[in-house]
Amino acid sequence: MAKPVDAADRNIVDVFLRPGSYCVGGADHRIRTLLGSCVSIILWHPQRRVGAMSHFMLPSRPRPSTELDGHYGEDAMWLMLRDLVRDKTNPLECQAKIFGGGNMFPEQTRLAVPSIGEKNGATARQLLKAYGIPIVCEDLFGIGHRQLHFNVRTGDVFVRKVGVMPPR
Repeated sequence: MAKPVDAADRNIVDVFLRPGSYCVGGADHRIRTLLGSCVSIILWHPQRRVGAMSHFMLPSRPRPSTELDGHYGEDAMWLMLRDLVRDKTNPLECQAKIFGGGNMFPEQTRLAVPSIGEKNGATARQLLKAYGIPIVCEDLFGIGHRQLHFNVRTGDVFVRKVGVMPPR
């Protein structure tokens, strides 16, 4: 039997972020993604019910460039902040949540060398601190990937963790 569709659900803008993408939206947005070693920074303005979410792969670019690229944490953060300001939302009034940075290949990890996921997570923390945006929640590192669902109306983020199968 089909589930009845709530009138509010018919007007939801459902966005799926791929690596290197980001989204800024209002209360009618639900933003989803799937993270491995990548990291999502989520910014949410509780009074305006406006939010932003990124999906970045690397902390920073290897070479300087004049073009912004959401694949890099530094650029993704700047893109989100820029679009929030364009939407007349003050990023300093936002709350931040950080997710991801999972170790996808634990059998190949060297203890003395931080994984790309660890570098991504550390970069997210540093960026938010540098911009003065408080982190209210984080779920970083570990083994495996995460599915995220961000409800911009409520600010809730639902996380489903899926572990990596052990090597055979």
